[in-house]
Amino acid sequence: MIKRHILNKILEALSDTPVVLLSGARQTGKSTLAKWLAEGSHPARYITLDDAAVFASVKQDPAGFIQGLDGAVVIDEVQRVPELFSAIKLIVDQERNPGRFLLTGSANVLLLPRLSDSLAG
Repeated sequence: MIKRHILNKILEALSDTPVVLLSGARQTGKSTLAKWLAEGSHPARYITLDDAAVFASVKQDPAGFIQGLDGAVVIDEVQRVPELFSAIKLIVDQERNPGRFLLTGSANVLLLPRLSDSLAG
């Protein structure tokens, strides 16, 4: 993996923030970096919503899916199921563990409909 300049900033954010979003253009290494972190310096379960079976499960019950996860989690391509943001907010409101969620997305997730409502507070 090519050493990314952003790596230290992501690790710093994960050390004191429950949810870290890594967003940007397609094919820029977000998934590779997130997977590398999950397998190394920030051990976490890696989930990609590009997997059809995972996508179907998450889409059917986003809150149940999130509630069933323990520990640190990387969710790749989170913009594919915008309903996840409300479910993540509920978990984080109950327990503000730093580094709980590392999210990646290639769309500007801040422009998704109703996202600002689900992340308020």
